[in-house]
Amino acid sequence: MEYLNINIMFYLSAYLVGSIPFGLILAKLFAKVNIQQSGSQSIGATNVLRVVKEKDPRLAQKLGIATILFDGTKGMGIITVAYMFDLSLETVWAVGVLSVLGHCYSIYLVFEGGKGVATALGVFLILLPIPTLIGVVVWVASAKLFKISSISSLAALAGIMLSAIVLNDGLGINSNAPLYIIIFIIFYKHIPNIIRVFQGKEKKI
Repeated sequence: MEYLNINIMFYLSAYLVGSIPFGLILAKLFAKVNIQQSGSQSIGATNVLRVVKEKDPRLAQKLGIATILFDGTKGMGIITVAYMFDLSLETVWAVGVLSVLGHCYSIYLVFEGGKGVATALGVFLILLPIPTLIGVVVWVASAKLFKISSISSLAALAGIMLSAIVLNDGLGINSNAPLYIIIFIIFYKHIPNIIRVFQGKEKKI
């Protein structure tokens, strides 16, 4: 019962921490803009950069980087604390899934949110370090080639998934389900971006 209570506490904490809309907060605090009312209306770094750039390009870069770091820390932080409490790896992966879910469907924003890429990368960096580093390389290459954030992000996630399979870098729980769930959530959130890519309407950064 004690382990069950601890697990539930971490599940709730992962979702609530993941739900914190750092991009929205930073943009309102430092640029005095509501990114939910402009651009793609997402709370992620790309929309922070795009919207704030119209007012102050230098500030936009700083806030974009800060948003990535804070959103990534949401995933890394809760996973690290879960490890400190010596929770089972199954529980740790569930915590990772819930932190991404929180970012994408934030309870503080009536279940609206971002695309979950940075938070997922924070989770993967702790739990799948080598595939994640490969994914980062894919992201950099895709960003230079296409200069479209959504394509780069999805390519990086595909790189992480494929490299984890090829390298046989298992999740340690006899199932790849948490990895697939996280990637599915992020791809689902990117459906509008994918449609715009095929229509030739997706904006470059």
